[in-house]
Amino acid sequence: MNYVLACITFFHGGAKEVSIKARGRSISRAIDVAEVVRHRFLPDVKIKSIGIGTDQFTPFDRDETTEIQGSTNVSTIEITLMR
Repeated sequence: MNYVLACITFFHGGAKEVSIKARGRSISRAIDVAEVVRHRFLPDVKIKSIGIGTDQFTPFDRDETTEIQGSTNVSTIEITLMR
C-alpha cells in the first residue's frame, strides 16, 4: 500500500504520468500496485505503456574487487500510468 499511496500522491500533486519500475521477484508487486491504483482509487488513470526487459549483472566477491565467473539475468518491467 505504500507504493499505491505514493502513486496517488503524485497524481494528486499534479503529475500527468507516473512510472512504476521493478526487477525480479518484485514485478508482481508492481503489477498489483498499478491495478489497485486503477481499479480502487483512481478509475480515470489508464496504462500508457508497459516495457519489459532484462538486466545483466556480474556478481562480485564480498570485497567487491574480484569478479565472479558468469553473469545473472534479471527480468525488468516498467509500467507507465497516465491521467
